[in-house]
Amino acid sequence: MCGIVGLLVKKPALQAQLGALMVPMLIGMTDRGPESAGLAVFGTPVDASERKISVYAGFTEEGSAYNWATFANALGRDLGIEAVASANGNHAVLTVGGDPAAVRNWIKQHHPKLRVLSTGRAIDLYKDVGSPRQVSDRYGFASMTGTHLVGHTRMATESAVTPDRAHPFTAGEDFCLVHNGSLSNAHAIRRTLEPLGIHFDTDNDTEAACRLIEWRLREGDDLEAALQHAFKTLDGFYTLLMGTSDKLALVRDPFACKPAIVAETDDYVAIASEFRSLAHLPGIKNANIFEPGPEEMYVWKA
Repeated sequence: MCGIVGLLVKKPALQAQLGALMVPMLIGMTDRGPESAGLAVFGTPVDASERKISVYAGFTEEGSAYNWATFANALGRDLGIEAVASANGNHAVLTVGGDPAAVRNWIKQHHPKLRVLSTGRAIDLYKDVGSPRQVSDRYGFASMTGTHLVGHTRMATESAVTPDRAHPFTAGEDFCLVHNGSLSNAHAIRRTLEPLGIHFDTDNDTEAACRLIEWRLREGDDLEAALQHAFKTLDGFYTLLMGTSDKLALVRDPFACKPAIVAETDDYVAIASEFRSLAHLPGIKNANIFEPGPEEMYVWKA
């Protein structure tokens, strides 16, 4: 059992309140996921020649004392690029020029205890072990700004409780996914994708869904077509919430076994596993509130 939350604000004036509106949503899902929590926030994209890379240092000896300035200087010097690190606890968001694949390879070669969490022009990602309140406080989720976000609270059922197995999962650029449920054919999906050169970082079943859908996007599908392919491929019980640079998307399995509720107003679209995480939102009494149908796609554009 896990909890999912999503929030997309329609009015630019609300972007500064995105994190503050979301934190009670995430904390409201504590009973569904007390072990770890995570958040992917999408904001104004950096320049087309740049990328943002979210990195986690919690597996290093230094942890939250990691020297990100020295790290960024060495990265920039070795690759001949501009690299700036914005630190937040044991996370940092790097803004780099040049090829992001070269940056990720350099990190893997020179700093193997670091974990790259996400890459893109618009996404910042934070995830860690601890209760939703602890993780929210640790990284200042309430002060985060942007157009939309995807959050998750985890109660582990099929893999260890570690920061890298927390959600959201990412693949490619500016794509993330959170999951409530379980997939019975995750290993079969891995066996299909690995011969195509797709690398898996964990044994978590959610990562299989994430990499399957992102693979279809790279093959030329738009998000809706990729999700239709996922309906035909995924076997199990699931509610999936995804974020891209300009969209939120929600789907449930053919039996709709895992809960989800949506509230939409002229100001926002809010998604949660249970209504109690939406009850504090402004204008909720006048919102269009509904339960998403089974095997239906719901896509909102930022």
